[in-house]
Amino acid sequence: MNTHPPLSNIQARDVEALLHPYTPIHRLRETGPLMIERGKGVFVYDTRGKEYIEGMSGLWCAGLGFGEEELVEAAAEQMRALPYYHLFGAKGMEPAVELAEKLKEIAPVPISKVFFTSSGSEANDTQVKLAWYMNNAMGRPNKKKIISRQKAYHGVTIMSASLTGLPYNHMGWDLPVDRVLHTDCPHHYRFGHDGESEAEFTARIVQSLSDLIERERPDTIAAMIAEPVMGAGGVIVPPAGYYPAVKEVLDRHDIIMIDDEVINGFCRTGEWWGCQSLGMTPTTISAAKQMTAAYAPLGAVMVPEDIYQAYVDHSRQIGTFGHGFTYGGHPLGCALGVKAIEIYQKRDILGHVRSLAPVFAARLDALKQHPLVGEVRYCGLVGGVELVADKATKRPFDGKKGVGAQVAKILEGHGLILRAIGDTIALCPPMIITEAELNELFDRLEKGLADGEALVSKEGLRAA
Repeated sequence: MNTHPPLSNIQARDVEALLHPYTPIHRLRETGPLMIERGKGVFVYDTRGKEYIEGMSGLWCAGLGFGEEELVEAAAEQMRALPYYHLFGAKGMEPAVELAEKLKEIAPVPISKVFFTSSGSEANDTQVKLAWYMNNAMGRPNKKKIISRQKAYHGVTIMSASLTGLPYNHMGWDLPVDRVLHTDCPHHYRFGHDGESEAEFTARIVQSLSDLIERERPDTIAAMIAEPVMGAGGVIVPPAGYYPAVKEVLDRHDIIMIDDEVINGFCRTGEWWGCQSLGMTPTTISAAKQMTAAYAPLGAVMVPEDIYQAYVDHSRQIGTFGHGFTYGGHPLGCALGVKAIEIYQKRDILGHVRSLAPVFAARLDALKQHPLVGEVRYCGLVGGVELVADKATKRPFDGKKGVGAQVAKILEGHGLILRAIGDTIALCPPMIITEAELNELFDRLEKGLADGEALVSKEGLRAA
């Protein structure tokens, strides 16, 4: 029997018109979508007028919240002046130049050039193409494999989805493609052996990486790609010392480190870049999402001078640099990127994140006592709450029971939008959130977890 309320007119139109990403579309006609109509600050409102704290910044991206007038005005000004142009064929635009200069200024390592894309997926796809192009230019045609990690998320193009280490991004899609390797996920809670310390766990998985490189042969491997904090894999924060140990292995074999900052970048982790929070030293960097505070699509790839010179050499041999996107460096996106970075700087968003991080951490740590919660993870203002069937043994729920998704739906009833990543509830609030609003977010989360525990007990969902 269908117990769902009838769909509203706008929900019914949505179901008839749209193919929804990352959605169990086989059930959408029963449940309908949550129709969001407007937003202000950290809040969004549905078509019935119900208020929600948007605790995920949309998709990890609306770092300045909703309705930021300075960004709206910057967009309008740019649209009046130059609504579109491109960078093909040696064309240029001031917004693209200004944003590239700002990115170089705040980059965590020396950067020579910035290449613009339309998204983080395109940025990571471009990273692979550029690694191949560089090695061809350097006379190393076999050095092409890319190492990623289990539970990594790097996007949804054919190549970036192959880099992603999540089953639903591969099942049914004929992925991953060749030249992509996956090494261990650095999640001690879930993958550490009994009695194994974090240091021992780190040593073991770094040795596993080294063994993988030796088996595949170093002269076939171009790069490793990594998110400092792994976002869509469940907000996984690697143990201290992990990235320096990985870098030592990569340097030994002349393998570059691609830093995927698409979620981590622009103050989210309590530094300008996630790599600075986690001790990672990148070679090249991908950015997107909070670069424009999500007010327009834009991605970027940042490369150092020596790698850029390899591109120049190959362009000289071939006759051109044959890569680019119609909307890469779109003037609207670049103008908004310039304005977003200006706001981050003049309002000291970094300092605000740092001031709220202890409150965020304390409220998450308090959830460890909840009967549903196995582990909490956090860095700056991004966190995860992993729900388990048995706290003592860390036994997860049967994935088919969808406990995480059911808890996320319960949270919507309490006016809180978070994201279920399997049975991990992810938090990534807009960085403008006040302490009072942050505490209200956690109050609503606690109410939702209490209702979730009642549902689990009532339905017997802990059964193996």
